[in-house]
Amino acid sequence: MEETIDIKDLIRLLLSKLWLLILITVIGGAAGFGISKTILPLEYSSHITMYVQSYYGGGQNNNENNISNSKQLVNTYMEVLKDDAVMNAVGDLLTEQYEEYVLNQNFSYINGKINPASIRSCLSISSVTDTSAVNIKATAKNPEIAAAICNNLTNVAPEFVQNAVGVGSINTIDQAKVYNTPVAPNTMKNTLLGAIAGFMITALIIFLVDFFDNTVKDPDYISERYKKAIIGEIQQFENGKKKKKKSDKNKGYDSTDYVKLSDKNVPFSVVESYKSIRTNISFALSTADKKIFAVSSANPGEGKSTTSANIAIAIAESGKKVLLIDADMRKSMQHKIFGLKNKKGLSTAISKMNNVEDCIQKSIVKNLDIMTAGPIPPNPSELLASKNMDELIEKLGEQYDNIVIDTAPVNIVTDAMELSNKISGIVMVLRYAKTTNDDIDNVIKKMDFAQLNVLGFIINGIKIKRSGKYYSGGSYYYKKGYGYYGAKAEPETEEKNKEKDKK
Repeated sequence: MEETIDIKDLIRLLLSKLWLLILITVIGGAAGFGISKTILPLEYSSHITMYVQSYYGGGQNNNENNISNSKQLVNTYMEVLKDDAVMNAVGDLLTEQYEEYVLNQNFSYINGKINPASIRSCLSISSVTDTSAVNIKATAKNPEIAAAICNNLTNVAPEFVQNAVGVGSINTIDQAKVYNTPVAPNTMKNTLLGAIAGFMITALIIFLVDFFDNTVKDPDYISERYKKAIIGEIQQFENGKKKKKKSDKNKGYDSTDYVKLSDKNVPFSVVESYKSIRTNISFALSTADKKIFAVSSANPGEGKSTTSANIAIAIAESGKKVLLIDADMRKSMQHKIFGLKNKKGLSTAISKMNNVEDCIQKSIVKNLDIMTAGPIPPNPSELLASKNMDELIEKLGEQYDNIVIDTAPVNIVTDAMELSNKISGIVMVLRYAKTTNDDIDNVIKKMDFAQLNVLGFIINGIKIKRSGKYYSGGSYYYKKGYGYYGAKAEPETEEKNKEKDKK
């Protein structure tokens, strides 16, 4: 599949990092200002104009010819003025005029001689268009040195020009003056350049990071790449019920972990997202004999346990009898999410240490029963693949309309694949900006090998903008719906609507 770059996507990408662009731009400008004021030395400039004549003569015609011929000699004279011999002559005069410490401050001064290249670097020699004039400009850290370079050059130039070219002459009509106003550094210019450099470098880094970022951000891209449906998109939100522990942060959990649809202050948009997921799963299972499916993720910390719990709650709220099984016996979470005891559960039921009915905790939420994982066994994969597990699922399938199974991450262990002949499919939870395409590639390969049907993807933890829109892979998605945003939806709304329809 070919990827195209849209200029609008690039602009939106920059807008999503606008605060960073502004910050680095300000820092770059401040750096340019600070360097100009504290580090860069002051520089002073002086100038003088020299005039080229090709020969001497009287009369108007001779003067016109003189100017015309002089223009032809200008470029030759300019090259002569830059020669090392001329620079050495200027340097000798400067050595006679100034103390050694002054010369050291302005030039490369070694063994009593000024390096001709260091004098030449101070000079700017240019011709004036359509004239026979040559502009000489010198810049140095000392204003007197700048003027002396110009004046010394005009003093030695006629002799060298005559010896080198032998035609015409070069004259001046004034002396270079000392200007005590510095011409550099240009604080305003350097500040602007620093700000522009900061902006450009930051923008380049943002583009490079985005270009090499292969995490899940664009639902459409994921759907097209893997030819699987996007069952739902769950937004990241702050519940306000409890603060996230530092230890949880290290494990990869975010603020949505352990938040159930039955809790208070769950945003309306999140409730609607799970209702949409419930509907999409119902369509996906409509042709399946077993209304049993698993929920997993590629890696830990992507929210599959919380998503499993909320999907089960959403289905139960529709009036169906639902069983939620925690089959992640290595790192069980459902008993923590619902605040249940975990002394009995799936592991003791499969091993027949307890009766199945004793391992099910009834009506935790209306129409929802839960079987926790139970004590951690030494062989979770073998238990899930066992004949006892087949019998357990078959028996429970007759008692419930839907069974939701929370399984261990697919890229970590093989537990989910052991259920391939027991379920109708699996829903994969992807973490926004965390799960990578490589992670999904590995999941799809394992699912294909196990001949396990992937019902679709749920993208979890999508970041919300305050304006009500979120950025996802270069696109803004606008979430609109009926009702009051942030209001808790009533669990029995659908039942009430049905009763009204009957009336």
